[in-house]
Amino acid sequence: MKLYPYRYNVVMKTNKRSVSWSIQSYIILVGMISGLLWFSSCEREEPYSGSDIMIDVSMDTLRFDTVFTTIGSATRSIKVYNLEDRPITISGMRLSDEGRFFRMNVDGTSGSEVNDVLIQPNDSIYIFAEVTVDPDLPLSISPFIIEEQLIIDSGEREIIVHLEAWGQNANYLPSKQSGGTINLLSCNLQDIVLDDPKPYVIYGVLAIDSCTLVIPSGTHIYVHGGIARNDGSIYNDGLLLFLKDGKLRAEGNVDNPIIFEGDRLEPSFNDVSGQWAGIRFLAESSDNIIRHTVVKNSIIGVRVDSLASLNISESMIFNTASSGLIGYNATIKATNCLFYNNGGSSIQCIYGGNYDIRYCTIANYNNQAQGLVMTNYRCSDAQCLEDIFVSPLKTRVINSIIDGNGEEEFILDDIYNGEEPNEFDISLTHNIIKSDSNIDIDYLAACDQCIFKQFTDTLFVDLSEASFKLDTNSIAEQKAIPITDVLTDIIGTLRDFNNPDIGCYEFQE
Repeated sequence: MKLYPYRYNVVMKTNKRSVSWSIQSYIILVGMISGLLWFSSCEREEPYSGSDIMIDVSMDTLRFDTVFTTIGSATRSIKVYNLEDRPITISGMRLSDEGRFFRMNVDGTSGSEVNDVLIQPNDSIYIFAEVTVDPDLPLSISPFIIEEQLIIDSGEREIIVHLEAWGQNANYLPSKQSGGTINLLSCNLQDIVLDDPKPYVIYGVLAIDSCTLVIPSGTHIYVHGGIARNDGSIYNDGLLLFLKDGKLRAEGNVDNPIIFEGDRLEPSFNDVSGQWAGIRFLAESSDNIIRHTVVKNSIIGVRVDSLASLNISESMIFNTASSGLIGYNATIKATNCLFYNNGGSSIQCIYGGNYDIRYCTIANYNNQAQGLVMTNYRCSDAQCLEDIFVSPLKTRVINSIIDGNGEEEFILDDIYNGEEPNEFDISLTHNIIKSDSNIDIDYLAACDQCIFKQFTDTLFVDLSEASFKLDTNSIAEQKAIPITDVLTDIIGTLRDFNNPDIGCYEFQE
């Protein structure tokens, strides 16, 4: 039997005749076509990757609006446009936090960083971003506001797209879209009460006018800060701003204080100052009350402007990047308050005003500013070489501790140098003052029953642990004068009726 090799046949019918091609002929034809395509591809334009490539994005902020009540995921997308008439290669796209919260897919390629991304002429690609949120996780793991940046390296400049999601089920004031904006809250001279059991997050600048903001005991308010850019201006975000007809009534109690703090709750942020802007009462905002309240980790704790008034008691202001409490020709009554770890002066009273400081502790350590500064003027320039504006100052400081690591922790600066007593009316009684060289100055020398602290004197339990309760051997014990309307200390301990202690804490055995 004669054997024939097996052959594939391709049969084409034309003019009713069959033409048979061997597989070898077919391979030759395919090779010729491939060669033509290869030569054609050699003539394609190489992608441009210079430093001046022109691209754009569909948005500068990608927000995931879903507020999860249980664990869940969400995906959003943006487009990147090639504005050139030629193909381009973008050198890299990356997530700023290496994909800690977000994941991305760039035109089919996943990863926290994708390089050499090709976009055809006048074309675009999609970038998909995904976030997974579990609101039941602690705030240190799933914060209120989850942020990251998508950075696109476009040669001479970087294009940054902000990614935002919500890690907890909370009340976002004024809204989840208010970051980097100034928003007015008004209620026709009525009250707005923050009494929802869910926490509150201030996002952006919240300006209150024609309204009283009432904050009950136990309320925890987180403020999201950062640098904001709006209409060409740059400012610090995360600010509570009370206008002329806006008021604050924040009244906690010993067991359930009110807390204002930044929204970064990872352990590494516990003592970080400057996380949000602070609380400010603008001119003529009157009858504001802060009681049993903690204000921490802000830039400025509380500022009270011209002709505005504040009564603050049993409260703490600490871990601020600048001053704890600022009065600017204002009226402030501070009772049983603690100020410490402030980047500027713990209390700064500028350009006159009326101040009544009773049973307060100023522990002004670890900075170069003085603990308590009071002036009856302000300058139009930093060196006070040009215009100087003057306003009367009336101050009473009683039963208070003004301490720190500087030589002078209490500065009284009178533009008239004592020649106009009505313009600088100071009353100092039963205080402990750290002052090495100002003892002979008239105002401090006239301090009634004051103690000028020496280096060897003992005051507090443990400075290294920020424990400002009185030590067993504290020089503040039984040195105060009774004040009839102040019967307890900052934590509700009864004060000795006849011989109370100086400072915000009454000594306890």
